Amino acid sequence: MSTDRQLQQDVIAELGWDAAIDASRIGVEAKDGIVTLSGHVESYAQKWSAERAAQRVGGVKGVAVEIDVVLPGSSQRTDADIASAARHALEWNVLVPRDAIAVMVEDGHITLSGDVEWAYVRTAAESSVRGLLGVKGVSNLIRIRPQIKPGDVKVKIEAALQRRAHLDARAISVEVDKGTVTLAGTVDSLAERVTVENAVWNAPGVQKVVDNLIVAR
Repeated sequence: MSTDRQLQQDVIAELGWDAAIDASRIGVEAKDGIVTLSGHVESYAQKWSAERAAQRVGGVKGVAVEIDVVLPGSSQRTDADIASAARHALEWNVLVPRDAIAVMVEDGHITLSGDVEWAYVRTAAESSVRGLLGVKGVSNLIRIRPQIKPGDVKVKIEAALQRRAHLDARAISVEVDKGTVTLAGTVDSLAERVTVENAVWNAPGVQKVVDNLIVAR
C-alpha cells in the first residue's frame, strides 16, 4: 500500500508525464488515499485532464479538484461566441444527433441538456465542447432516455466485465432496477473503478449508475 507521501509523488509524476497539462501550476496533496489538486490552469481542458491523470494513479481512492480556470487574454471569449462555437462543435460531431442537445453558456460555463438514447452520445457531446476557447467549465445535464427494454441489461453488463483483462468480475455485484444499475464489491484501484463504470455505461438501457465499489488498496 502506498503512503500518502508516495501517492503525492506518483500523482505529481503522472501530471508531469501528461503533455496536455502544465503541471507547474498544480499543487498536489494526499491524505488517506484522497488526492486534492489545487492551483490554476489556462483552460478547462487542462483541469479535466489533470483530474483524469490523478485517477489513473494506483492507490488513489478519490480526487478532489480545487483548480481554478484562469483564461489568458488570448482565450477570452464572450458567452455568445462560446455558445455559437459549442453548437457548431455538436453539429460537426457525427456521434451526436442533430438538434438533440441544448446549449446554455453563463460566464464561460457551458450547460448541456436534452434527451439521448445512449450514454456514449452524452459523453461525445461533452467531449465536443470541453476544449473550446473561453470555456471555464462544463455541466452535463443530458438525460438518457432509451427506447429499448433493459430486461437483459444485467446479463450484458456481467458479460462485459468478464471480458475486461486484469479485472476480477467475481468481486463485483451488479443489480439492475429499470434503468438504474447499482455496483458493489471491491476493485484494486480507482482506475479499475472507472473501467467498470465505463463498461456499465456502454450497456443499452442504462440511465443511472450507483457506484458503491470500494478500492481495496
